Amino acid sequence: MQNSLNITIVLGDMDYPLTEARKEIKTNLKNVLIQLEYKFEPKLEIPSEELGDFSFPCFTLASLIRKSPKDIAEEIATRIKKGKWINKVKTIGGYVNFFIDKQILITSTLKSIYNKKEDYGNLKKINEKVIIEHTSANPNGPLHVGRARNPIIGDTLVRIFKAAGFDVESQFYLDDMGKQVAILTWGLGNLNSKDIPISKYNKSDHKSVGFYQIANKLMKDDEKISKEISNIIKKSENGELKTLKLAHKAYTPVLKGINKSLQRINITIDRYIPESDFVKNKSVEFVVEKLKKSKYCGNENGGLYLDLESFGIHGRNTKFFFTRSDGTTLYATRDIAYHIWKGKHADKLINVLGEDHKLESKQVEIALNLLDVKSIPKPIFYAFVSMAGGKMSTRHGRVVYLDDLIEECVKRAYEEVKTRKGLEFSEAKMKEISEIIGIGALRYNIIKVQPEKDIVFKWEDALNFEGNAAPFIQYAHARACGILSKMEKNKGIKDPDLFSLKHDSEFNLVKKLAEFPIIIDDASKGFKPHIIATFLFDIASRFNQFYRDCHVISEKNIELKKARLSLVNSTRIVLKNGLYLLGIMAPEEM
Repeated sequence: MQNSLNITIVLGDMDYPLTEARKEIKTNLKNVLIQLEYKFEPKLEIPSEELGDFSFPCFTLASLIRKSPKDIAEEIATRIKKGKWINKVKTIGGYVNFFIDKQILITSTLKSIYNKKEDYGNLKKINEKVIIEHTSANPNGPLHVGRARNPIIGDTLVRIFKAAGFDVESQFYLDDMGKQVAILTWGLGNLNSKDIPISKYNKSDHKSVGFYQIANKLMKDDEKISKEISNIIKKSENGELKTLKLAHKAYTPVLKGINKSLQRINITIDRYIPESDFVKNKSVEFVVEKLKKSKYCGNENGGLYLDLESFGIHGRNTKFFFTRSDGTTLYATRDIAYHIWKGKHADKLINVLGEDHKLESKQVEIALNLLDVKSIPKPIFYAFVSMAGGKMSTRHGRVVYLDDLIEECVKRAYEEVKTRKGLEFSEAKMKEISEIIGIGALRYNIIKVQPEKDIVFKWEDALNFEGNAAPFIQYAHARACGILSKMEKNKGIKDPDLFSLKHDSEFNLVKKLAEFPIIIDDASKGFKPHIIATFLFDIASRFNQFYRDCHVISEKNIELKKARLSLVNSTRIVLKNGLYLLGIMAPEEM
């Protein structure tokens, strides 16, 4: 079986080299299929490099016309005409493999990168609005490590969809009416700050969480306090403005602290949407009234629910309650109202959710369909992050916050930088680079794994300068910058003879650079942020191979030297653009 990456390439009318090559191949294929009277729309794959640059699998076609895939492939191959891009055609089993002209790919790709610079890889603008909801944590304390994937996945998707041409807005759905905020509100209104443990972090979210933790414990032990907190919840759900204002005052400092943590890892939220908005504007009442009329609606002791058994939901989760017996609504009811509102403001909705939200997400989806809502959100579920060996050794015995992880990443990055560059860099420079490396290591180590797979965070993986980690890629960028800085601000790269690039390592690197727009397209269409990380690791690896195989600074042939410097600069541009999509800075020295 041919080893291939199954990617359908549909990039529209962009002027990227591989897009042009694909167009020529696909047009040629269509003409041949018409000649053979085969009514079939060809789709291309990207095979392993030794097998070609594009391939057309004939298996589906074979099942339609009842011929062997091998015979069809050979029949098609004999009729394919060479063109600007098609250099050679070869069949392997049931595949027609296309080899494109290496020199044209090299020259056109490097020229495309030079012309577009920071825009290289970006696809043409699409007149579609996307709302990506992520983070949406309870504003009762700092973010913790377990859910650190949410903002990182969400922000990376925001960046990818923008690069893919969409109009994107990130949203944080603010649970300002739930139990967690009610506990915090009671704690801040009733506890003495002198009784709250002092946090090591001078941040408002860490200062507030102590009130929540003590109030939560008291609620469990004292029935009177429990009733007072329940009363706050009920008043909030009824939309009482005074209570909602108290809650707002309680959670605002926490949200400010959460934002500081997010900003440190290069994440900003475009818009915060309070849950209470949908109580105030009566849209939750609209949801309740509409669901009441559903044939699936039932009543249990005054509480209204949807019977979801016919939708494949069984057991104790069959009944999806959207009101309590006292008539108040639940979080999920208000979530439905939020999604109806979102659907009116965007063409595409994406929700980044922990794997523990799968049931609730499905329930909301069913309710939206029953309400005949057209914009159904696409959920991206992620598994949680755990630390190797359990808690971090420096924080043994308590929850590990995102701030703890950030601090530890930067601290360990500093130790690496000091070991490697302690004699060359000033203390200020080492701290600056350590911040860049540490944050990069954190984001990359989380995003490189498919969202649905578990992550056990290991320091040796995250801060690996030699393997699949951010420092390895950042170092490749810094090396490229170092090479270029030796050429008197790149004066030696003017008018390079790109046809002089003939080494296999040169072509392998250029070919991968040419794939960047395809990778962005695939990452957005498939909701796969991790493939950007894989792509960048491959670029850095190929760049190192190129640098080992091909002299650059010491090359005696001036034209070849200029061409190779052009390739170095092109690699620098793509690495920087790709790292930006991951929210990672590209340092010029390390």
